[in-house]
Amino acid sequence: MVSGSCDQRDAGRGDFQELDQIAATKPFAKLAVKAAAIADIPRLVFQALAATVAGRPGGCYLDIPSDVLHQTLAETEAASLIAEAVAAAGSADPSPPKHKSLDQGIVEAAELLRRAERPLVVVGKGAAYARAEEAIQKLVDTTGIPFLPTPMGKGVVPDVHPLSSTAARSLAIGQCDVALVAGARLNWLLHFGEPPKWSKDVKFILVDVSEGEIELRKPQVGLVGDAKRVVELLNREIKDQPFCLARSHPWVDAITKKSKDNVLKMEAQLVKDVVPFNFMTPMRIIRDAILAEGSPAPIVVSEGANTMDVGRAVLVQNEPRTRLDAGTWGTMGVGLGYCVAAAVAEPERLVVAVEGDSGFGFSAMEVEVRVMASATWFNLRKSIIATLFVSCCYFLLLLYHAVVS
Repeated sequence: MVSGSCDQRDAGRGDFQELDQIAATKPFAKLAVKAAAIADIPRLVFQALAATVAGRPGGCYLDIPSDVLHQTLAETEAASLIAEAVAAAGSADPSPPKHKSLDQGIVEAAELLRRAERPLVVVGKGAAYARAEEAIQKLVDTTGIPFLPTPMGKGVVPDVHPLSSTAARSLAIGQCDVALVAGARLNWLLHFGEPPKWSKDVKFILVDVSEGEIELRKPQVGLVGDAKRVVELLNREIKDQPFCLARSHPWVDAITKKSKDNVLKMEAQLVKDVVPFNFMTPMRIIRDAILAEGSPAPIVVSEGANTMDVGRAVLVQNEPRTRLDAGTWGTMGVGLGYCVAAAVAEPERLVVAVEGDSGFGFSAMEVEVRVMASATWFNLRKSIIATLFVSCCYFLLLLYHAVVS
């Protein structure tokens, strides 16, 4: 983000809309810097660009005071400054990592997985961002290791894959002895990787673009890097000494049976046509309608409390980067904005927002924007009324049974 600020000569004197913008943005930006003179701009722009993509990507802020905006520079000097900034960016040598080398870590990770009795692959949204779907599916298919996606990691490997442990989550994380966590943080969503949800003896292989995350969690093996690249290297290492858990392997068999049992229990609830509706009946209808769209799969924006929780279990993601939800912070009100943004980013895809009534209420005004970015909204309420936006021009307030019709 680049913005202006007051004249530096007037700073601290009560200038119009004066604010210490560097101090205000520092808590939220990876880097917040001010150009004190026009000659600083090339260097700071390259510095900000480098910082924003280094490690875990994040926003940076560049403040250009109004007096700097009015400064001038000879073209030759500007060209020289830009060349210097480019050269400095190209020769930047980040401090060496504190952990072991990636090559050594890959060897150790492969050996841990090879010796594990109950291994698990956890797929996070970082793997989706890294476009690691081919590498991770190859790892799962080659080794026969069950996988567990986080909410926005769903679809990196299709939910319908036979080694999915989504429906056996408690068993998978509670009894695995080695967990390869690719692109997910061991935060509250994964119970911090600690007992009682996880075994006290579990060994973690953590793949993350942020070295700080590795240092914080202190896994058995830390692999700093892009999830796609790291998993590709891991696949290459495993190829030299291949191994594969058969479907009859006790661990795979236990995961498969538990998953089937839980899916059958859930389906028994889903097939009931309950009037007035509970959460399960409309979610089944929405799930089936989304699946009927085929490929490319619609982008699903899921927000709410009960609605998001039930949707996480019921809605099926078979393609990567097709699910957005309230995220790590559980922020309500982002759903419709995400829906509009997704429609702008992927104009050829259907975008469906499945909203709880409170989540919808936080940002209902975003519906105005639907004229510019067509999308479909479902609003699930605890009462019998649903709001279904069926076009860019109008909306209907319908009873649930009418929605079914």
